[in-house]
Amino acid sequence: MTTPLSSNWPQKIPVLIAGGGPVGMSLAALLGRYGIASLVIEADDGYCAGSRAICMSRRSQEILGWVGADQPLVEKGLSWVGGRSYFRDREVLHFQMPSEPTQRFAPMVNIQQFYAEEFAHKAALAQGGLVDVRWSSKVTAVRPQADGAQVDIQAADGVHTVQADWVLACDGGRSTVREQLGLQLEGTQYEGRYVIVDVVQKTRRAVERLAWFDPPSNPGSTILMHRQPDDVWRIDYQIRDDEDPVEAVKPENVLPRVQSHLSMIGEDEPWEPLWISIYNAKCLTLPSYRHGRVLFAGDAAHLVPIFGVRGLNSGLDDAANLAWKLALVQRGRAADSLLDSYSTERVHATRENIAYGAKSTEFMAPPDYGFKLLREAALRLATEDAAVNSLLNPRQSTPVEYVGSPLNLPSRESAVQAGLRAGMPAPEARLRGTGGHVHLTSCFGAGFVVLYFAQDGRLPEDIAALVTRGEGSPAAVNVICIAGQGAPAVNTLVDEAGQARERYGAADGAAWLVRPDGYLMGCWSIAPAAAIEAALQPFHQRLAAGQARPL
Repeated sequence: MTTPLSSNWPQKIPVLIAGGGPVGMSLAALLGRYGIASLVIEADDGYCAGSRAICMSRRSQEILGWVGADQPLVEKGLSWVGGRSYFRDREVLHFQMPSEPTQRFAPMVNIQQFYAEEFAHKAALAQGGLVDVRWSSKVTAVRPQADGAQVDIQAADGVHTVQADWVLACDGGRSTVREQLGLQLEGTQYEGRYVIVDVVQKTRRAVERLAWFDPPSNPGSTILMHRQPDDVWRIDYQIRDDEDPVEAVKPENVLPRVQSHLSMIGEDEPWEPLWISIYNAKCLTLPSYRHGRVLFAGDAAHLVPIFGVRGLNSGLDDAANLAWKLALVQRGRAADSLLDSYSTERVHATRENIAYGAKSTEFMAPPDYGFKLLREAALRLATEDAAVNSLLNPRQSTPVEYVGSPLNLPSRESAVQAGLRAGMPAPEARLRGTGGHVHLTSCFGAGFVVLYFAQDGRLPEDIAALVTRGEGSPAAVNVICIAGQGAPAVNTLVDEAGQARERYGAADGAAWLVRPDGYLMGCWSIAPAAAIEAALQPFHQRLAAGQARPL
């Protein structure tokens, strides 16, 4: 944490971000990378306490990598590739997440949320002085206007009013901004409660997602465990419906249950508690994440169950989606209708996350007697028939396809191969560049990318001419020729293992257009430069003041 850049408060700012958690800090860092200044308002005096969101997906690691926050996260975090589930004292599931040695990041990394906040904050502060973070300050009023919003902020030295062109609400499940606009989350809230405990204890156990259903240590409960950095166990256990939640989090009630379970699984090293909280699953979302010049992201926009680790990971995807679009609009490169696609895409993603999260929640914390019977039947059957194990899969977070997005270009002939479509995240591939091996996803996140496939590495002049300069601009275009042989060059990467050609289903002369957030926008089986240029045109012409242009 650092002190504010100045004790003076700005009167006007391009972007005001309410909430300095990992989503708000990542948004500030991404916007700063695109040259957009922001003011981050955070009510707390520093990073959060307790583990909170703990599992960072591969996609989230890629997003943090765009602002240089991936290395400290990977170095500090504990990577895991699978997990185990137990019914009472018998293992009923051992799952492996998709992984291979050539991947840039592990499928999932366990790390406490306060570390994610720290790394995103440091990345934000590294953006050339464009990010001003104010701790111990709280947004108290938001007055939307046609060209922005007036925001009142309560700070230690009084109330300050700031005029913002845009307000990004990242202020959590109890969002003040959402309340100020009179908006309500819609959906389902489950009654089942989980106590969340962080304890410090040394262990040699593998880093896996562990789950117990009706364990002998706590009969009738469900228990989840994840190893965290600093010798920390994150333990979540379900309490009975008739238990008082206030009493449930008192140490005298928590510690014996934790000790019972640690003893049952053979973890006998000394331990002590660090943090205790309580949680119940929610499947809630705003119907729209854009309200004029106010946009919502993270828990301020949606609340999804912890099962499947979709909360923080979906919030970081919100940030990746929103940052490049807002930067283009703020720079006058696109009409503000582009921001409607943010809401369309991310509301769709939330509804899919909620659908999966609801299924996981109903299994992990059955909402009624019927669900309990079905779960016990599945668990009992899994002890006798391994073929049933797939029913117990916790369905971990994966990037969502933006089906029906207004930005998706129509499919062209046989260009759609390998199951890829516009609106999907661009696949990873390990290629050879002039300086050694390169992961393709490391080339995304700074502008548009044209991937052109040519076995001999020859890049047509009209395709090469699509490159536009603009360091740090989301409107910039980079062209990468993916060759099957020969030597790498400045704009040519060699696909030695054939991963890119296979995963993109590309033959010679084919091209894919990748958005600044690493999502596929369109493809051509025989790539005409004019067609690619036409697809990029909406982002390359500067708008006159007040001019609108549909996308």
